[in-house]
Amino acid sequence: MTVHVDVAPTILDWAVERAGWDEETAERKFPQLTEWRAGTRRPTVKQLERFAKATHAPFGQLFLSAPPEESLPVPDMRTLRGTGITRPSADLLDTIYQCQTRQSWFRDHAVENGMEPVAYVATATTDDDPTVMAQRMQEVLGVDPRTEPLAPSWSAAFRLLSDQVEASGTLVMVNGVVGSDTHRALRPEEFRGFTLADDLAPVVFINGADSKSAQIFTLLHEFAHVWLGGSALSDVVPGEEGGPPEERWCNAVAAEVLMPIESVRSTFRGDLSAEGLDVLARRFTVSTLVVLQRLVDAELVPRERFRELYAQEEERVLALFAETTENRSGGGNFYNVQSQRLSRQFARAVVASAREGGTSYRDAYKLLGTKKHSTFEALAERVGTR
Repeated sequence: MTVHVDVAPTILDWAVERAGWDEETAERKFPQLTEWRAGTRRPTVKQLERFAKATHAPFGQLFLSAPPEESLPVPDMRTLRGTGITRPSADLLDTIYQCQTRQSWFRDHAVENGMEPVAYVATATTDDDPTVMAQRMQEVLGVDPRTEPLAPSWSAAFRLLSDQVEASGTLVMVNGVVGSDTHRALRPEEFRGFTLADDLAPVVFINGADSKSAQIFTLLHEFAHVWLGGSALSDVVPGEEGGPPEERWCNAVAAEVLMPIESVRSTFRGDLSAEGLDVLARRFTVSTLVVLQRLVDAELVPRERFRELYAQEEERVLALFAETTENRSGGGNFYNVQSQRLSRQFARAVVASAREGGTSYRDAYKLLGTKKHSTFEALAERVGTR
């Protein structure tokens, strides 16, 4: 006999929202959903299992009378302006949990191997001058955009900066999906990055589904959170006047690292056209939105004029990003992508620990997102551990 079960409509709504589905998607995936919500039909156990799997909701929680409280495991510093997002998605939560698991392993590894605490963690406060802190950060990273561009392209600049951040002691994890599940894309409108602060194993995560120029800014924004010594979930809106003071401070530091105010004043030629903004964006490997904010910071553009220009440029940038995303090809070589998802420093440590007997190969496979030894060995070679 087929068993039907009662499910509260609010629970169904919670699961749909948690999955990040709109109503059209929900009805397409589960045509019976309207009847389940209305109570005119009850789902079978099998149907509810499929619904739980599709929405990434714990099956047992679908039998609750009211949606559970799912608090974010890190301080939420997002502004979420105009997004309509009211609760964290399953994709965001699962991503944070996965990074926390890896961070916990790396911290234990650091303790066991007598690694020293990362020197700059929690050495700054929001009372510190962002310009001074940016100079300190440039010294740690070994970059100086005042004299020449960081790299010939945004992708090259991101690789350079992420490598330098990792070399300084912070793990950098970049992913545009949950784990390796390409059906669970992360949404930049929900979050752009987060920081998991720790004196031995600080982690910054960058949403790889975002534009490359945005990823660069987010990387340095989250790196600034490491210097503050606090964990944070960010949506990173350059020039945002509201929000927590930590967000505004991290924005100011990131902007000064990438586009020093003295360089803004010496480089700007008065051209506020899209082409003129693009020239400055390429010179400093930032977005044109960051360029506009820096022109205001340098008092080269009145704030009243800035708001109008920013709105116009934001619309143009979003349209270009949507077009680029639509035409984007596959994700590239698996081993290149996976090493970025994991953090090369983390992957090297796991490989070395497994080979030395400190970590079982079964646990190592799970930590690295691999299932076969051949994949493990190929990934080890890719991250420079033979």
